Amino acid sequence: MENGQPMERLRCVVERITFQSDGYSVLKCAAKGFSDLVTVVGMMPDTHVGSVLTLGGQWKIDSRYGRQFQVASFEETLPATVYGMEKYLGSGLIKGIGPKYAKLIVRQFGENTLEIIENEPDRLLEVPGIGQRRVESIKKGWTEQKEIKDIMLFLQGHDVSTAHATRIYKQYGAESIRVVTENPYRLADDIWGIGFKTADTIAAKLGFGKEQFARLRSGLIYTLNRLAEEGHCYALRNQLTETGEKLLEVEENLLTMTLDEMVRTKDVLTTPLPDSGETAIYLPPFFYAEVGVENQLRRIAAARGENREMQEMPEIYADIEYDEVQRQAIRTAQSSRIMVLTGGPGTGKSTTTLGIIRAFRGSRILLAAPTGRAAKRLSEVTGMEAKTIHRLLEFKPPEGYKRNGENPLEGDVLIVDECSMVDVILMYSLLRAVPDGMRLILVGDVDQLPSVGAGNVLRDIIASGVFPVVTLTKIFRQAASSRIITNAHRINRGEYPDLSNGRNTDFFFQSMEDPEKAAGLIVELVRNRLPGFYHTAPQGIQVLTPMQRGAVGAANLNQLLQDAVNPAVTDARGNTTPELHRGGYAFRPGDKVMQIRNNYDKEVFNGDIGVIESLDAAEKTLSIRFDDRSVAYEAGELDEIVLAYATTVHKAQGAEYPIVVMPVMMTHFTMLQRNLLYTGVTRAKKALVLVGQKKAVAYCVRNVTVTRRNTLLAERLSGKIRQMIQNV
Repeated sequence: MENGQPMERLRCVVERITFQSDGYSVLKCAAKGFSDLVTVVGMMPDTHVGSVLTLGGQWKIDSRYGRQFQVASFEETLPATVYGMEKYLGSGLIKGIGPKYAKLIVRQFGENTLEIIENEPDRLLEVPGIGQRRVESIKKGWTEQKEIKDIMLFLQGHDVSTAHATRIYKQYGAESIRVVTENPYRLADDIWGIGFKTADTIAAKLGFGKEQFARLRSGLIYTLNRLAEEGHCYALRNQLTETGEKLLEVEENLLTMTLDEMVRTKDVLTTPLPDSGETAIYLPPFFYAEVGVENQLRRIAAARGENREMQEMPEIYADIEYDEVQRQAIRTAQSSRIMVLTGGPGTGKSTTTLGIIRAFRGSRILLAAPTGRAAKRLSEVTGMEAKTIHRLLEFKPPEGYKRNGENPLEGDVLIVDECSMVDVILMYSLLRAVPDGMRLILVGDVDQLPSVGAGNVLRDIIASGVFPVVTLTKIFRQAASSRIITNAHRINRGEYPDLSNGRNTDFFFQSMEDPEKAAGLIVELVRNRLPGFYHTAPQGIQVLTPMQRGAVGAANLNQLLQDAVNPAVTDARGNTTPELHRGGYAFRPGDKVMQIRNNYDKEVFNGDIGVIESLDAAEKTLSIRFDDRSVAYEAGELDEIVLAYATTVHKAQGAEYPIVVMPVMMTHFTMLQRNLLYTGVTRAKKALVLVGQKKAVAYCVRNVTVTRRNTLLAERLSGKIRQMIQNV
């Protein structure tokens, strides 16, 4: 009952998934007694096309979308009709059966289809086009489905989505029900994609009390992980208990007791904060990484090794004009074990890096960067091989990094570019593999957005004052002619950029007050105007936006841009562009996509952009080309990729694009900060178009209240913490 209205029932078959995100679904369903498809909306996580649903809810009239059935409860059942069987089998649940073979199988066996697959699967050979190999694949897929059916029913009875239930089964197998029943909070620790809130919902259904230790411990770990996702290495005790109190709805003294026990069992580790009397509380990986970066940098700096003579070498400067600060950087690199080179766009970081490489001629030089795009650019600038940090360290799952303290890198000099992107855990892994005697040169722009992962490593190393830092500030003549470069520096200095348009500029501003009209203009720019003016394909133009949500957020712009530049089409023979659906996205061949989590098995990492080069709708698989290699994905892995016609500025770190379009509007005011605008502007090399409001640009320039990240690396390196601990 809701507002006194009785609950209505609706039984239907899912025909189309219009939208699906975080469990919320908008479905088009065929229902008995309705000639047209009905719209069904509500929390129905990971429902498949072909699912037969029994729904409880109410009919509503939406002013914009018309009549909808709003779901309050739902139950998914095996299909009872021949039509439903075809949809069910074609949904991708069973490997080896897609829409094409589902139609053939159901045509052959009709209402006996499921019984035959269950009891006489070899009869599938009677179906035209199905061979022994496919039959074996279907048998295996059906057996796996059967094995997990009881587990799936148990989990779904406790509000666990199909996707989560599958992950739980993969993790625990036949032990799934026992693990979930004994301690559902283990799910949050062990399984990617299942957080504390999902585990807490399951626990509540199983009768776990709010004050149980397992719940409080998991909630505090969840809170620390959320802070780590925001870039923090640690939390303060009161910050942790206050946030935990709201999340867990228990008294603070219970959380204090839980935290004390977690400290005792080393579930969390602590460090006293200098000058405050407070305590920093870390999850172990971030504590060991931060302390490890400090220790490794001290080791590298203290190692004995040959220092180059600091005399001028004319051959370094033969064909490039260096200013005195750049020459100083080259000399500092020759005389230091560790050095930082920093500066904004157009200040000559690349040419200075080239000079440093020349100064070490005859030495074994290794070049690395955090992303494939950044490594490729470093290779183009230097004419030498550059690797991602993961490849340099020879990462192989599940063993981890092959290069480490026991098996270090081989070489004399390591130059790492785009260091502002490197988080504390990756930096620790890298430094462990640097042998005694190898020089370390860190290059980056500290005014960009910090790393997506926890820490602020480059900024902290500079702030410690322990290692030599050379800062390039002069904009060179060629760069000074670019308004992208000059405006980036104006923004960084807190000055309003030059937004005057003209024929001979590379920086444009299109005024637009209404977000939906701005979204339409962005589509027009990408589809027609910019490709026509710059003679480039629309797929080569990157849209960067401050946020995921809203009319000019990445999610909405991706849908609009996909339909504009890579629409589904039907050819003369009636064949329609094949598609795979996942999480509200329709993936098509030719789509630009982004990986959104590190996948070490595939060696594809968070932020990597590729293009779908092939797609098999029947097998529910696709292949994505990332730079020079193809990577295969199955249906269950599609939640790792999203459309990438538009991405957030955060995801664009370390990348360069010839042409960038960027909305800047007050609807995103919570994200409008100087370093975000600066980072977005500096991603463009050939042309940049800002779309939006001048007051939003001004707000960005003024807003330097960048949230300070909780890190203690600078204090550790400077000796403050060591001294304080010794004095206690």
